[in-house]
Amino acid sequence: MPTAVLVLPPEHRFDPQVAPSYSRWVPPKWMLQHASNPPTPRRPNANGLGEEWSPKKPSFRGIDLTKPDPRIRVPDISIASDVSDDQETAFVDVQILDSTGKEPYRGDVLVRGKRIVSVGEEIAPEVLARARVIQGNGRTLMSGLCDAHTHFTWTNAASLDGLADMPVEEHTLFSARSARTFLDCGYTMCFGAASAKSRIDAVVKNAINAGDIPGPRALANAAEMAPHDGALVPGITRFVETPEEITAAINEFADQGADQIKLSMSGEEITEVLRAEDTTFPDELVAAGVEAAHARGLRVCSHARSDESIMQCLQYGVDVIYHASFISDSTMEALEAQKERVFVAPALAWLVCTLEDAEAYGYPPSKAESAGYARELAIAVPGLKEMKKRGIRVMPGGDYGFAWTPHGTYRDPELFVKRLGYTPMEAILAATALGGELLLHPEELGKVQPGYYADMILVNGNPLEDITLLSHHENLDLIMINGRIHKEQLKDRSEARYEPKGSLFNEIPEKVTESKKAVFNADFLPPYLRKSPVACFLIVSKHLTSAARIVARSSRLSEGKWTVLMKPWVTEGLLKQEEGGEFFER
Repeated sequence: MPTAVLVLPPEHRFDPQVAPSYSRWVPPKWMLQHASNPPTPRRPNANGLGEEWSPKKPSFRGIDLTKPDPRIRVPDISIASDVSDDQETAFVDVQILDSTGKEPYRGDVLVRGKRIVSVGEEIAPEVLARARVIQGNGRTLMSGLCDAHTHFTWTNAASLDGLADMPVEEHTLFSARSARTFLDCGYTMCFGAASAKSRIDAVVKNAINAGDIPGPRALANAAEMAPHDGALVPGITRFVETPEEITAAINEFADQGADQIKLSMSGEEITEVLRAEDTTFPDELVAAGVEAAHARGLRVCSHARSDESIMQCLQYGVDVIYHASFISDSTMEALEAQKERVFVAPALAWLVCTLEDAEAYGYPPSKAESAGYARELAIAVPGLKEMKKRGIRVMPGGDYGFAWTPHGTYRDPELFVKRLGYTPMEAILAATALGGELLLHPEELGKVQPGYYADMILVNGNPLEDITLLSHHENLDLIMINGRIHKEQLKDRSEARYEPKGSLFNEIPEKVTESKKAVFNADFLPPYLRKSPVACFLIVSKHLTSAARIVARSSRLSEGKWTVLMKPWVTEGLLKQEEGGEFFER
């Protein structure tokens, strides 16, 4: 009888027979080849509370889990603007990638006020005479991007505990700056995944919506919740132990302006205390949390790596599942049945960068692998490919805001293509049209169509031919949100044409490790500051390779070479410490 063979990506192979003793993971059928008797999924007929439950026709206490809970409110995503309703901007001769699935086509796009009014049709001369005209010259015009796993409040810290260290005043300013960084990189939609301090997400969202600071359309989260023995980062966690406590916390967060709440339902390998396969939330707390949130019109997100925690999400109505690494056959079937309701955002960049880029911060690849991240990536990738095959909505959003995933290095569409087998078009649709669905405004966000908000990016090139263009924000010649041009570099592509306002963005970000191992992230700064005499530089230690890889991504040069912007400017292939005068050849 043929033996089942476990098939893994070639870069990360391991023998499941020597899996860690703590592991309860069973290889699912999509990872098995040449098996004459593939495993039959175990289909539970009851949820964790002992109540009758069917994975094919799931419901919980009378609520159909294949459809969104009708109590969830549609959030307000409007942004105040100084753009008048009759102000017109004409994009002439652009390659229109409209995110309907149609191949790009040449044409014009007219914006009036905050909305797109015509797409593809040649704009009349009398309209061009009164409009602001943007000559596209064949550049690609497409919707702005969506990050489904956003942490404005993650401070580029080199440890989990470091996320809690910044005083609230500086933390609020930092979060406003990171919101702007998302927009600077072409992200016009952000879905909050947790706030290190419970009100900051809502405060930043409200300031953006009032037109006080630049940023993407954002939905706010609050502090993540967990029982005391299940917290990943105690300093940023709201502890809940009973249904009454979680209900009270959620009502408080709703009053503060949260649009969704977060449950931390499984472990995380880097903690070295709670494994990714550990499940930390009791069923009664999950059920109570979902009920309390939906009763207030809020959605529920979950940190859920373990199979058991993913199944809990599906049994009680969690709306957005983060990570979903160790999903089993039976849980995959249950997820497929709820694919019209549930979103999955795996935060692929966290896994990849923890394995490849964390050495400069004391977490070398050998440690990441021994902790379990190589194994998790090897298991997660085939599962995510299976989700794609089944039509489950998998969203980009990389858990950015750690030292080795710093703000400004957003590249999930690229990872979807390179790691998950998406075509560039599929990755772009996930990052645009699905973003409109995630923000609950699918008829207004995520596409270049008449009636949609004018939230668009003009790309110098064709991202369907080179998806990495979207990872390199200097390829975005124009960024528009709400009908207002946020960034324009059509005349001189070396720098943006807007100027800083106020002192909020005039400082370089804080160092994220000790001074001898500091990486200043060029992308975290707006373009005008990156060109200043205090621009980004790298103090190199023995960890040159992984640190330089981050700088290469941050300075957005082609793979294999980098330039660190500083005074005087440094040529490609060299890193120089300005004062020390010491060169390091690549």
